[in-house]
Amino acid sequence: MNRVWLVTGANSGLGRAIAGAAAAAGDVVVGAVRRPEAMDDLVEAHPGRVEALRLDVTDVAAAGTAVREVVARHGRIDVLVNNAGRAHVGAVEETTDRELRDLFDLHVFGPAALVRAVLPYMRERRSGAIVQMSSMGGQTSFAGGGAYCGTKFALEGMSEALADEVREFGIKVLIVEPGVFRTSIFDPGRVGASADSGVYTAASEIRGFFAAADATRPGDPAKAAAVVLAALDAERTPLRLALGEDAVSAVLGHLEQVREDVTAWEKQARATAFDA
Repeated sequence: MNRVWLVTGANSGLGRAIAGAAAAAGDVVVGAVRRPEAMDDLVEAHPGRVEALRLDVTDVAAAGTAVREVVARHGRIDVLVNNAGRAHVGAVEETTDRELRDLFDLHVFGPAALVRAVLPYMRERRSGAIVQMSSMGGQTSFAGGGAYCGTKFALEGMSEALADEVREFGIKVLIVEPGVFRTSIFDPGRVGASADSGVYTAASEIRGFFAAADATRPGDPAKAAAVVLAALDAERTPLRLALGEDAVSAVLGHLEQVREDVTAWEKQARATAFDA
C-alpha cells in the first residue's frame, strides 16, 4: 500500500527532493509550507500525488489542525518529515535572545508539536515513521554555529528518546544529518546572521562560507533523498543517518574526539563514588 507523507518545508532543498522522490515512488505527499504557491510546479509534476498545505511550523497551535486535515483527507499519515529550517551564523555572544528563541521555535518546538499530533494516529495503526532532519551540526558544533547547532543537538536528544518510546508501537525514528548540499538554505539572503562584533575571528570566517557560490557545494539533494527512502525501507532503519562525505567525516571525527576526551580522564572520572 502506498504511503502518505507529511513533509514540512517541501518547497525547496532536501524537503523538496524527498517529496519528489516519494511521489515518484507512487506515494502521496502533502507538503506543509508557508506559501503553498511555492509548490505549484511540484504539484503539477506529480498530479494526484503531491498537494500543498499552508502551515507555519512555528505556529505550534496549528500543528494539530494540519495533521487532522491530512488524516481526514487521506485516512492516515505514514511518514512525518520534520524538514523546515534555516541556517544561522553568529558567535554565541553575538546571538540575541530573540534570534535564539526563533531558531528553537523552528527547529525544536515546531517539530515537537507535529510529533505530538501524529503519534496517536501512528500508535493506533502500530506503524509509521518520523524523519527528523537534523544536520552534521547536530553531532558536532563550530564557531559561529552555536545557535543553529544548539537547536539541532536539542532535536537529536529529543528524537533519541522518542525512538526508545515508540519502538514498541512499530514506529521508526530516523535522524538525518546532512552535510553541505546544493540547496537554498545556504543562500546569503536566507541565512540568519547575528550582528558581527568583529571580535571572533573563527566565527567571521564561517560568515564567509555562507557567501560562497552555490556551485561549490558538493551534495546532490536527489541522491540524499534516495538514501533517506532506502533507509526507511531497510529491514533495520538506523537511528542516525549522516549524509555526504563531509558529514560522515565530521561525525566520525567528532566521535573519536569524544572518545579521546573520555578515555583521557576515565580513571579519575570513574573514581568519583563515595568511599565504601
